[in-house]
Amino acid sequence: MTRRRIKISFIALAMALLVGGVAYKSAHAGFGHGRKAAIMKRIVSAHIDEVLDDAKVNDGQRQRIHAARDRVFAAFEDHRKKTGGSLEQALTLFESDQVDANQISALRGAHEVERKALADVVTQALVEAHDTLSPQQRRVVTDHIRQFKRSHSE
Repeated sequence: MTRRRIKISFIALAMALLVGGVAYKSAHAGFGHGRKAAIMKRIVSAHIDEVLDDAKVNDGQRQRIHAARDRVFAAFEDHRKKTGGSLEQALTLFESDQVDANQISALRGAHEVERKALADVVTQALVEAHDTLSPQQRRVVTDHIRQFKRSHSE
């Protein structure tokens, strides 16, 4: 195999991984599309409310945590909308006769910026939830999460 074919094969593999990653993230991490998004929001909200009930939060605490939750939901939806068009960009790059590594890098960079912005929203929501709850309530929440993880890892 010539160096050129190896290089083209490597770029094609990298592009396929990028496209697959974008498709996977859009389908699984972005709350899905349409009905799937609404279902996921209801499931997550029900789990949050169950934990908040166990922690015996007051109405003000519940409202602050719900506001943080809603900002996270909105950020995931926004992320899904912004990255939805990038799949077509990636496919167009892959279809071209010559793959432009700079364009691939730019697309990847844009995704990294979006993921960081999403992570920042989630981090802020966690800080807000932490600051909203008392130490005893936080213990109830962490115990619930540990139990949930154990029951789903078996």
